[in-house]
Parts: sequence; structure tokens; C-alpha cells
Amino acid sequence: MTTRNRKRVAIAAVLAALAGICSLRVVAQDEVNVAAERKEVDEAIVRALEFLAERQRPSGAWTLQNEGEATSATSLAVMAFLAAGHVPGEGPYGDRLERAIAWVVAQQQENGLLVSERGHGPMYSHGIATLMLAEAAGMTDAASAQPLRAALEKAIKLILESQNVNKSRMHAGGWRYQPKSTDSDLSVTAWQLLALRAAKNLGCDVPAENIDRAVEYVRRLAVPGSGGFGYQSPHAPSPTRAGTGILALEICGQHHTAETMSAAEYLLANPLRYDTHYYFYGAYYCTVGMFQVGGKYWDETRAQVVADLRRHQEADGSWISRTGGERSAGLIYSTSMAVLALSVEYQYLPIYQR
Repeated sequence: MTTRNRKRVAIAAVLAALAGICSLRVVAQDEVNVAAERKEVDEAIVRALEFLAERQRPSGAWTLQNEGEATSATSLAVMAFLAAGHVPGEGPYGDRLERAIAWVVAQQQENGLLVSERGHGPMYSHGIATLMLAEAAGMTDAASAQPLRAALEKAIKLILESQNVNKSRMHAGGWRYQPKSTDSDLSVTAWQLLALRAAKNLGCDVPAENIDRAVEYVRRLAVPGSGGFGYQSPHAPSPTRAGTGILALEICGQHHTAETMSAAEYLLANPLRYDTHYYFYGAYYCTVGMFQVGGKYWDETRAQVVADLRRHQEADGSWISRTGGERSAGLIYSTSMAVLALSVEYQYLPIYQR
């Protein structure tokens, strides 16, 4: 080897070593940044849970702003604590969680309906409360879970009966606001599907045929061409509906279907923004749904939602909705949904697990 070639080899080796050092520094810095962000998210969740704990009613319930004590608000708050790793009967919030869950069970009506509030859509609240009972029963010892499972079985029976109401082909397989509604929509259907899947995972009797019919209903709402999902027909997609449809399919084992991936691409092109209508509902469904999809779809959605939620958390730990219907639901709702969106990666809730 000539002297000139030896010099070239030596220079190349030095440059390679420097590149390696720089690469290690970049990786190390990235790890530091991720750790710092995770710490800030953890702190945001802790402040939010303190806010929720301080506003629990003596009965054990939480309230909706215009409805008073509500099974929906109470169930969302309970799931926020569960999603952050707290369990009934243990730790600083154990007693609060036990009282809240017992209150929800006590509200169950003779037909299985888990609703206390006066709202126009009892099946919406029922789906949320049923999901909470399934998740809580899966994180509770066998003795404590027994009354939860009894209430859960009645709640699931009502969901199945409601799905079996005679409907037109467009609405068949889905759910709407009333147990005997003859139409369906994506939003109410998604909550029932999450409840059914969580209950089935727990070992409850949920026929596969009912899950399959619901999946087919959601797939019929997929918007051709633009991607995403419609509300009651395959039209007018939105970021929130995209996340809802994605999670409904993914949680039922329909991984990376054409409808899911088209909606995931739609959501990357039309990301959820803090001024989006029903932002907090969307933050929950988009984060959990895109976490199931994984890859760039999760990375980009997570970055967007986490940045927005970190930026907009109030000093007292709460989040305030800036848009219509969610603003009237109040701070318990928006704060609980924000915690559920931020805690996806913890995977404490069984429904979050991939």
C-alpha cells in the first residue's frame, strides 16, 4: 500500500470514528429528550388525577356539568385512574375507586341499563359504564370482582338485545342512543364494541356473531376515496370519526384492514387539532386506535396529541374543552379523556394492550 493510500485509509477511519461518536451523541440526546417528555407527561397525569380526586362526590360519583352525578362521568374518571396504574382497594386512590365502582353498580336498572343521568342517549353512557366494569373486574381480586361481573353480565345482555332490534341493512349490527333504536351510529356503536370486547376478554359470553355483525356495520361506514369513516353513512369523514372507526376495527381483531389503513392515512393528512369538534373524544379514540396500528401512524399521532395536551393543561391539572358539546359536559369529562389519551403507552388497561 502506498503512503498516499495509507493516509486515505487513516483519514477514513478517523471520519468513521467521528461519525460513530456523533451518532451515539444523537441517540443519547434522543433518549434524554424522550425521558424528559415522559417525565412531563407523567407529571401531567399526576396533576390531573389529583384534580379528579378532589372533585369526587361523597357518594363516590363524579358529575357531568349539566346532568349531576353520572355513570358516564364516574366511569370515565375510574378508567383514568386505572389507566395510570391505580387499582381498586390499593394505594392512595384505592378506596375512592371502590366507592365509585360500587356507585355505578348501584345505579343499574332492572333491564341492565347502567345510567343515572337524564341525557337523551342512555346507550352512550351504558357503553362507557359497561366498558369500565369489564376493565375494573379484570384488575380486581376474584372476591371483589364478583358483584362487578354480575352487573356486567346484565349490562352485556342489554347490549346484545339492543343490537338485535330489527333494523335496515345500513344500520344492522350497530347501536344508537336508545336500547330499542331502529337506526345506528358510529359513536354509540364504538362504545358498545369496546365494552363487548373487554367483556369477552374477561370470559363473558359474547357470541362472535355479534362482534362480526358490528364489525360489518363499521366497515359499511368507511368513506371510499378520501378514507375515514362517516357517522351514519359513508360520508363526511373527520379526524375524530377516523380514530373511532380505526379503534372499533382494530380492537375486534381486524388488524390493518383496507378500511383501517385508509383511515390511518386520512388521519395523518388531517390530524386532530385542539380546536377540532369533540377534540377530547377524538384524542381518546385516535391515540388508542393509532397505537394499535403502530409504526409512523402511532408516532405522528402521539406527537401531535401529547404536544397539544401538554400545552393546554390548566394550572389546576384539568383540561377545558373549547368546543360546543364537550364544553357543556364539563371538566371531569375532558380531564378524564385527556388522561386516557396520555396513558395509552402504559398499557395498564387491558383494552389498551396490543
